[in-house]
Amino acid sequence: MQTLDGKKIAIISANGFEQSELMEPLRRFREAGALVDVVSMKPGELRGWNKTDWGDSVPVDKTIDAIRPDDYDAIMIPGGQINPDLLRVEPAVVSFVKAFHDSGKPMGAICHGPWVLIEAGVVEGRRMTAYPSIRTDLKNAGAQVVDTEAAVDAGIVTSRNPNDIPAFVDALADEIAQGTLHRRAA
Repeated sequence: MQTLDGKKIAIISANGFEQSELMEPLRRFREAGALVDVVSMKPGELRGWNKTDWGDSVPVDKTIDAIRPDDYDAIMIPGGQINPDLLRVEPAVVSFVKAFHDSGKPMGAICHGPWVLIEAGVVEGRRMTAYPSIRTDLKNAGAQVVDTEAAVDAGIVTSRNPNDIPAFVDALADEIAQGTLHRRAA
């Protein structure tokens, strides 16, 4: 994986994030030297969902109302069914994701995470992937849906499920390290 020394990444989440889809990228990005904040709507802790039941908690570093797109080099949205469903109905989250996209910086979403990108109106014409149950949502929002470990299109990295985490994290790290924004996939 690319070295991310000093790069700032916000992982935007709510309760019910898929345990591995937040914790593994968080660990790997930090090991690569990135400064990573877990961002949510309220301070405190968020509790993960671990396959069939509630999992571990993670502290919230910052709240969505206390950050700006200029504060970060990239954002990431973990999946699970609960987390992105809660995020996509929060106007402050949707507004931030849209503004971050408009700033031209890399962003990633895994599993059901692209629901938030759909709500922010940033998927039309993009080559993307997601968990099978939301691929129709992506298609209906105008994305070109593919079935691959990590789809990269113009700085947006999407992935399907926890099995794809290594490819997803590596692809997002490459986008962050390159700093080339809004380029089209080949």
